[in-house]
This record gives sequence, C-alpha cells and structure tokens, in this order.
Amino acid sequence: MAKKLLYLIMVTKIQLLLIGFLLIISSTYSQNLTEKVALSSLLLKLEKTYNIKFSYSDKDVKNIFIDPPKKGISIDELLTFLNEKTFLQFKTLDNRYITISFLNKSISICGKVLNSKSLEPLFLASVKVNGYKLGTTTNSKGLFYLKNVPVNATLKISFISFKTKIITAKELFFNANCKELFLEEDAEELSEITMPKFLTSGLQKSVDGSVVLNTEKFGILPGLIEPDILKTIKILPGIESASESISNINVRGGTNDQNLMLWDGIKMYHSGHFFGLISAYNPYLTKKVKVTKNGTSSAFSDGVSSTINMETSNRITNKFSGGGGFNLISTDAFLQVPIQKNLALNISARRSFTDLVNTPTYNNYFNRSFQDNTISSNTINKAETDFYFYDYSFKILYDINYNHTIRSSFIHIKNNLEYLEKYTFNNTIITENSALKQENLGANINWEANWNANFSTNLSAFISDYKINSSDYNKDTDQYQTQLNNVLETEIKLISTYDLSNNLHFYNGLDFNEIGIRNTTTVNAPTYSKTVNNVLVKSALFSEIEYHKKNTYARFGVRANYFHKFQKVIIEPRINIRQQLNSEFFLKLEGEFKNQTTAQKIDFEDNFLGIEKRRWILSDNKNTPIVKSKQASFGVEYSKDKLYIDITAFYKKVNGITAANQGFYNNTQTINSIGNYKTKGVEFLVNKQTKNISSWVSYTYAKNNYTFDIFNPTTFSNSLDISHSLSAAFNYNFTNFLKVSLGGVLRSGKPFTKPIVGNETIQNGNRIIVNYDNPNKERLDNFFRIDVSGSYYFNFSDALTATIRLGFTNITDRQNIIDSYYVVDNSTTNNVRRVNNYSLPFTPNLSFRVRF
Repeated sequence: MAKKLLYLIMVTKIQLLLIGFLLIISSTYSQNLTEKVALSSLLLKLEKTYNIKFSYSDKDVKNIFIDPPKKGISIDELLTFLNEKTFLQFKTLDNRYITISFLNKSISICGKVLNSKSLEPLFLASVKVNGYKLGTTTNSKGLFYLKNVPVNATLKISFISFKTKIITAKELFFNANCKELFLEEDAEELSEITMPKFLTSGLQKSVDGSVVLNTEKFGILPGLIEPDILKTIKILPGIESASESISNINVRGGTNDQNLMLWDGIKMYHSGHFFGLISAYNPYLTKKVKVTKNGTSSAFSDGVSSTINMETSNRITNKFSGGGGFNLISTDAFLQVPIQKNLALNISARRSFTDLVNTPTYNNYFNRSFQDNTISSNTINKAETDFYFYDYSFKILYDINYNHTIRSSFIHIKNNLEYLEKYTFNNTIITENSALKQENLGANINWEANWNANFSTNLSAFISDYKINSSDYNKDTDQYQTQLNNVLETEIKLISTYDLSNNLHFYNGLDFNEIGIRNTTTVNAPTYSKTVNNVLVKSALFSEIEYHKKNTYARFGVRANYFHKFQKVIIEPRINIRQQLNSEFFLKLEGEFKNQTTAQKIDFEDNFLGIEKRRWILSDNKNTPIVKSKQASFGVEYSKDKLYIDITAFYKKVNGITAANQGFYNNTQTINSIGNYKTKGVEFLVNKQTKNISSWVSYTYAKNNYTFDIFNPTTFSNSLDISHSLSAAFNYNFTNFLKVSLGGVLRSGKPFTKPIVGNETIQNGNRIIVNYDNPNKERLDNFFRIDVSGSYYFNFSDALTATIRLGFTNITDRQNIIDSYYVVDNSTTNNVRRVNNYSLPFTPNLSFRVRF
C-alpha cells in the first residue's frame, strides 16, 4: 500500500512538472507570437517616447510587423534598428523629423525555386534583377541569395521549359526563412498561347496564329496510333496531301518543296519513311512542333508556303527517364540521361522490322508505295524484297552557367530498299536487281548567351546532307544504271534580342548560308554519264520588333537577302497582327514576302525506279529562277464557353515556278517554261469542347490556277487545285484512361490530263508517246475516307505508365484514286492504257508504349 502511494506521489510530481514545463513553453511561445507589432502602431508609440515625428505614407507601412526595439536606446540606435529590420529607409531631416521611404534603399533577399508539380528544387535557375546588372543562379537546393538589391526592383526567375516568374524584391526580403517560389512547367508561356487545347489535347493555338503541337500532351486523333508529327498537322484547315503522303504536304495550294522543314534548327530535305506514309521524325523527344502558314518571323527564309519548326526538349532534368514501344511497322525507344547537374544527353532511335516480319499493315503500305514503279508494273514470277528504315537522334545539353548554354543535336534518317525480281516481259523472263537508298543527316550546335537582364544572343550553325541513290542491274542485257541526288547545306546564324520593356522586344540577326546540289546519272551500256553540280551562297540581315500587351499582339519584320552568285538583293517585309476586340472576338492580319532557291523537279522518265520521281535542283536565276511569294490573310476568331470559330480568307501568289516542278502530264515536259500560280480561298473551322468531348468541322474553299505562257490556254487549274475540302471528327473520353476518336474527310478530286480523243498517241523521234490534251482539264472522283482510333492508358505507378492504341484507316475500304495517267499500250484499241494510283485500303495498326 505504501509503495502504491509513493508511486502515485511520484507520478503526480512528474505530471505537475510536465504541466509546468508546457505552461512555460506555451507562455513563451505566446509571448513570441505577440511580440511582433504593427509598424504603424509602433511608430505612434515611438513618436511619444522620443518626442519625434515620422513622415510617411500609410500604404508604405501597411501590413509590416516587426519586433519592438529595446527600451532606452538612443535615436541613432533606433533608426539603425528600423533600417535593418524593414525594407524601408529611415532618414533624419533634423533632430525631430524623420522621413520614411523606399528611395535608394537596398536590401538583401533570398528565395527557394521549386518545381510546382514535383516540388523538387530547380538547380541553376536564372535569377535576374530587371534593369540592373545583378543576378545569380540557384544552388542544388534551389536556393539563391542576393545583396544590395534596390527595394523597388523586380526580379525575373526563369528556367528552361518553365514559365517565367516576375516577383518584387520586397516579397523576398530576407528575415528568418527564404520564400518558396514555384515555377510551372510548360512548353509555352501562357502569354504566348491563346488556346491551351485546340481540337485535341497537345494541340495549342499561339498568339501569332501558328499552331503548336506539344507531343508530350498529345491526345487522340482519328486513325493515328501515335503523335505522328506530319500526319497530325494535316487536320488543320488549308493543309492537304493530295497524294495521301506526308512527303507531299500541300499548304494553301503549294507543293511540298515549298515547306521549310526544320528539326532543331536544321533544314531537312527528307520528311517521310516508307516513301511518305510515316513521318521520319521520332515524336517522343520532339518537345513541340510549330506550324506557320503566313506572317512568318523574319528570322526564317525559304518555305514560300509554310514553316514547320520542330524542337526537341531543351531542359536538363535531374531524373533518368525514357520510354519505348512498337507498332505493326517499327519499334523505337528514347532516353533522357542526366550526366551531371548541368550536363545531359537525350537519345532516340527507331527501326522497322519489315525486313524480318510481314504484317497486314506492312503489306498495305508496301503495295501503296510501290504500285507505280518497275517493281509492280510487270508480271512477276519471283521476287525477293529487303526493305527497312531507321532513324536516330541525340542531343547534348550543357549549361555553362545561368547566362550561357550550349546545345548540340544530331539526326540520321534512312530508307533502304533492295529488290531482286524475275518477271515476264514480251514473253521473255528478265532478271533485275534494284536498290534504292534515301537518307538525311543533320547536325547543329547552338550557343545562347544572356549578357544582362535585357540583352541576349543566340549563335547557331548547322549542316544538312541529303542523298537519294538508286541502282538498277538488268542481268539479261548486262546493263547497270545509277542515279544520285545529293544536297549539302551549311548555315551560320546570329540572333540578338533586346527587351525594350516587358511588352516590347527588338530582334536583329544575320545569316550566312551555302547550298550545293549534285545530280548524277550513269549507264554502262551504252556508256553514258552526266553530272550537274550547282553551288549558291547567300547572306541575309533581318530585323523584327514584337509587341504584346493585354489584347494586342503585333510583329513587324524585314529581311534583306543577298545572293552572291547573282549579285542580287531581295527585300522581304513580314507582318503579323492580332487584336482582341472584347472577351469573345479577335481580328488577325498576316502578310509576308518570301523566297526560296531550291525546288524539286519531277521527272516521269528519269526517276528513281519509279518510286521517287522528285529530285532537288538549285536556282540558276535563268532556267530555274528564284521562287518568290506574296501572301496575305485576314481572319476573325470567336471564342466563348469552349466554342471556337475561325474564319480566315487568304491570297497567295508564287512566281518563278517551272512546269517541270509541277507534276502534270503534257507533251512539252522537256521544254522549260517559267510561270506562276495564284491561290485564294477561305478556311473555316468550328471546334466545340466539353469535359469529355471535342468535336470539330473544318472546311476549305480554294481556287488555285497556274499561268504558263507555253500552254493554251495560258491559265489552267493547278495540279493541287482541291476546290472543296471538308473534314469532321469526334473525340470522346469515356474515362481519363479510355479515349476514342472518329473522323472523316471528303474533298474534291484533283485535276488530271487525258489524251486527245481519237489521236491518243504521236511519234516523238523514234518513240511513240501519249498525246496529252491541255493539262488538268479533267478531275478525279471525290476523295472520301473515314478513320477511327482508340487508346487506353495504364498508370502502374508514378514512375511507370503505358498506353495501348488501336487505329483503323479507311474503315469503309473505299478505293480512292489519288493520281491517274496514261501509258502507251499497243494491245488496246486506242493504243493507250490508263493507270490509276489508289490510296490506302482498310488498314489496321496497333501500338503499345511504356514510359518511365
């Protein structure tokens, strides 16, 4: 009993001690909480205590709380204390009056920069004091410190691929803890994007009218099983592919060679695998794609119809990540490898397995690609095909410091075909061995330097090497024929940016470029060899001013091009304006002059095995002039409650085209003729979105005519004159994981040429050829196709996800004729036979991808 009583007394004492300790802590903590007093109240007490008078603005001292000073200190000690504990400046006018202000006050600041999504610190984030030569970078913990910062200054905090943050120095005034600053990751700053989701997730509308494809956020589109870069942009109004090929993208009636294709600043001359049925650019390290149809920045030349600018990721991550997958044609993988905190390597690779496995998708692609060539034009007894393609790329990212970064990229794209066949021709068995190789290599290095808060420069250089090489060996005649088309281009470009204000930017630059093109044909029996080499050097100066504030965006630029060989100067003005009238309506005006010195000649006889009929040629300013374009467009946009309507009228004239570059059939293909084409029309788009649905209808009306003096009539329909084009699609998200997309396209058939009735063939030297009527008098049947696709997303963990997609092209299996021509055939009554090229039949495809 005594022990129990003693135990209870000890427990009670311990409890009393604990209660007493907690009361002391609580009292001390409460005292600390109440120690800080409002500066406005403290100043009134100090005025009475020291018999002084403070002169200040109420707004300057509002919401400022500090610890009260010690009692009994002198006025000088008091002012020193107040200057240290606040970002205000206390200055005596005489023995009694003291002023309080921000003027000429410098403070010490600190902050901690974090990723808003992962909450991880951002290493080497740039911190600059606007208007002063003062700045620093964050350390590995995301922290930064700065002294002697003007109290009224603002700071710009930025990190590659994150939205820039502007904050006042007062908010970062250093007391006990550094303020946490969260940066949001995004491909584009919000100020540059007017529609974060356009048609489908991953497609965005930029303030300058261009369309941005963010491949990381890509949703779903009809028939597509992956974010194929060039297939995706074909859903935009005004962009067609008359031959159903991404190697033949037609923007507002222009030919494919009139599109400037850039990958990480490298001009690319080859865009498609499988001879145009698959984009040659791996989308999984391509961060964004920007498509501009008009009003192009003056920093770009070439591409009189459009600019398609692809950019890979520019941000160094501190995580090892990657992914991979396969479809019924190829397999691919990509990696993002951090080597050091300021050094990283991005790698991607893709290869087809078509030389190992035949799938239904491969068979349809093969038949579509090779239906118009020597491989399929004879009665084949035996054939062996070895076809494959691959592409790979890598990028080195190095941050020297927060002011200087180095980026270097490399890409290699290749198609390879080898074909051995035995076929019957005129009751004779002929053995023929053919090969075709098509590739594009490119490399780029880029140095970006920020010299102060307002001035930066970008110095870049690239080399692009394109080759298409074919060989054909006929064993029976012992004839060996080779053909080569080679383009080698190098360029050095310097761009400077000066920020006159947060809303006004001034760009200047110079550009030095050299292009060399070689075309070679050799035959051993009879002996024949022909090589044509052309080189052109050009330089340019360009300047541009850009203004963006609230409802107004305006960009005015000019580019002066000098062609050394021709001693010729071409001046090109550019304009791009967008004005928001109210919360719903926007007006846009775009215009540009552009030129280009390369073009693709289409030769139906001197071609690469009949598979590739186009070869690059270079302007000589005579028989092949510099191509020049003038374009203007005006439009109205309406946006309210996720309903978007866009109506744009456009006019474009392109001078300096040659008949040999256009691909229409006529009796004067070997006669050079220089002309132009004019296209005008209206593009209309309606897009309605809800939480789970996105549907759209797009319609383009256009009239596109050639003018060539050699023909009669001199003006006639362009080979790419698609008068009416209507497309519609419906996307539905059943859940966040399951999505489907259904869509279709209906458009006018393109023009083609028939022989003269009753006189279908004529003698041309020692040959009989088709006697064509005036070009493009006839039209093919309308093109109609419906596609569908679905996707399911697997979220295994935060570090591992997967996606499976299933797509069906042309689900009605409609036979669409995409091209038609005639050949001499003595077995027919009129000695000619019509040859039709057809689009893809019903074609399934499937993809599975993982990401970590």
